[in-house]
Amino acid sequence: MQATRLEPRPLYAIGTVARLTGLKPDTLRVWERRYGLRPSHRSATGRRQYTQADLEHLQLLATLVNSGVRIGEVAACGRRTLEIMLGRADGAQACDRKPRVLVIGTELCEWLDEHQGCLSHVDAILARVSLAESAEALSEGVEPPDLMVVGCSRLGPEQVRQVEALAGLLAAGRTLVACATANDRSLESLRLRGVGTTAFPPDPGFLAFELARVPAEMAARQGSVHLGDLVGTKPRQMSMQELVAAAAARSEQGEPSPARLAELVNGLAGFEQDMAAGAVGDWSDAAVRACAYTYAGQARWLMEKALQVVLSGEAARCAEGRETEEAGLDHAA
Repeated sequence: MQATRLEPRPLYAIGTVARLTGLKPDTLRVWERRYGLRPSHRSATGRRQYTQADLEHLQLLATLVNSGVRIGEVAACGRRTLEIMLGRADGAQACDRKPRVLVIGTELCEWLDEHQGCLSHVDAILARVSLAESAEALSEGVEPPDLMVVGCSRLGPEQVRQVEALAGLLAAGRTLVACATANDRSLESLRLRGVGTTAFPPDPGFLAFELARVPAEMAARQGSVHLGDLVGTKPRQMSMQELVAAAAARSEQGEPSPARLAELVNGLAGFEQDMAAGAVGDWSDAAVRACAYTYAGQARWLMEKALQVVLSGEAARCAEGRETEEAGLDHAA
């Protein structure tokens, strides 16, 4: 079988790279000519197209040059060397890494050619190969993706088995399947395996939201946070009346303040509403808003948990005080 060409996305024009690095387009052209810092791709018309890796490499160089380092001294250095020179710790590098997304399916890749804004916050690879051929075509040379997005025209038991096998083969962190037609049993089978599904072609807003979840999942894997507590919309746990009562509650000096926690919950809930209701200019903006909405929702949910713990402690102290008072009255009697 002929080797499958893996295509990186997104691809940036020189003007975009100049804006994101703070370098002038003429400077980028000079660096390309003198030091070989050329983009990885060219369009059919010969225009420069920089990959995410190209952009991040140039951002590191620009940071060093702005700090006083001569470009000729670092132009030939690899990314790891540049990061060491900037004093970045290994943990910071892991958190700063763009999520890796692998997209499989000829029609899905063609659709994304027209909707690249969905990929603006990830480091994506497009594989224009069918699901049936993907295991053989992608068995080597593919880094484990944080998210694997598979497109297929039909989803049945055989496709479910292929998706499951491919996710295991590539060690995918999470899998999303976009299918044109599917039976309920196959959809339920994937759901039980933790695989998400959507229609094909996917709604750009939904896909942007799914991609915006990936950094949160990466953050969860870096620490001790449970993914179930971090990802996904969390329902409100406290009513407005309970929050008003908490805001009026008093606390002893040095103890957690229910009023302060209630204020935080209300503020985060308001921010959630703003992110959900605000108009968006494009799908890149939609992805940013979706990510902000998700983080705010998790923060609000955790603050509600904290407030409930504080209030339960207050209730326990009140009950203990009443018992002590009653015992004193009995003793006096």
